[in-house]
Amino acid sequence: MRILVDLDKCCGAGSCVLAAPRVFDQRDDGIVLLLDESPPEDLHKAVREAAAVCPASAITLEERD
Repeated sequence: MRILVDLDKCCGAGSCVLAAPRVFDQRDDGIVLLLDESPPEDLHKAVREAAAVCPASAITLEERD
């Protein structure tokens, strides 16, 4: 899995941080900070949830084989 974040779309809601705190954080201005672009498999479920709950649809996931 590879995570792409559109910083221009991010509204700073923090939903991604709540869903996957080992992968996402927030900068001082509230915009998402991606901690791990290619997280280990044990975090994939949380990352998928983070992408699903993002109110701005700023997170895109590229699934890899």
